[in-house]
Amino acid sequence: MRLQVALPPSRLPLLITGVSGVAGYNALFYFRERYPGRVVGVRPTQTWQLVADDIVPLDTEDRAGLAALFETHRFRSVLNTTGNCALKSCELDPAMAERTNVVSAANVAAVAHCFDCRLVHLSSDLVYSGAGAGGYVETDAVDPVTVYGRTMAAGEEQVAARDPAAAVLRISLPMGPSFNRHAGAIDWIGSRFRNHRPATLYFDEVRSCAYTDDLNRVFEYFLAADAPGLYHLGGPRAITLYQIAQVINRVGGYDPKLLKGCPRIDAGPMPPRAGNVSMNNEKLARLLGGNPLRPWPFDDSHFPTDRHWHFNGDGLERGSLQLLMDRLYTYPGACEFGVTKKGASGREKGTSLPPLARR
Repeated sequence: MRLQVALPPSRLPLLITGVSGVAGYNALFYFRERYPGRVVGVRPTQTWQLVADDIVPLDTEDRAGLAALFETHRFRSVLNTTGNCALKSCELDPAMAERTNVVSAANVAAVAHCFDCRLVHLSSDLVYSGAGAGGYVETDAVDPVTVYGRTMAAGEEQVAARDPAAAVLRISLPMGPSFNRHAGAIDWIGSRFRNHRPATLYFDEVRSCAYTDDLNRVFEYFLAADAPGLYHLGGPRAITLYQIAQVINRVGGYDPKLLKGCPRIDAGPMPPRAGNVSMNNEKLARLLGGNPLRPWPFDDSHFPTDRHWHFNGDGLERGSLQLLMDRLYTYPGACEFGVTKKGASGREKGTSLPPLARR
């Protein structure tokens, strides 16, 4: 379906937190182009590489600093994408995970509610263990196996308690570029292959990732609307981490021998790995009158048919960085929905996509 909506003046200016992450980074680029001069991003103070006139360094566990930012800009809506999704880091430092994923969520919800702002909060599919067949719906009980998942579930509870009118959107892997070219699924796996390093991914961890182009438009809908509560934003194609790496390897034109695979049980106990955490988004489709999320990868010919698929180049366009950017960061026709990702072809020449980071 074609989801087209615009923020009313009563929902501007907009604050986007967590813009150092893939979801927040791409959202900032999308919304700043849609609403010039009416969008402010917040990134962690330690992410000094991410610099732009509309990005403020602030740790959202600092409630006083957050409140001061609201006083200055008088935000009318907030897209909260803050969260530390580094599984091993969260396991080794639960206090950090608590600050970043729980305290910050509580602070953003409390301050947004105090300033009568519309709040859209992002959570994760890893609030589930994936012990079953996947296809989770919003009424399924959470049962995370990681510190990250437990703190994200706790963050959801904090938001619901402090701002019952907020929308909480669970996403899987957001498929788009990262600001530093080695965060997120595509860029991390691609960076391994690009530097001739092996990458080992799992046969039995299943996600329901979605293009950031589509996620941004769903975020925009919820920021403009008043729909409260919990919604799953799972893409319609369940895909294993190993298959994701196969797609990146073949579409990017990398050495297929660099990709290794194994079941989760062989990965060791640190960090724990979830199983099939694919999500069902029928509730979202009912609200919007159709499914706004396209499968990743968009082209069926780019979906692996077996574990050796990435070795076989027959019948497909020769893989390249440009093809990866054109098909895995986005999909044909995405610009018809409002925003073109300018600078894509210049990424290897030193420009970032989107053009925010200074290195």
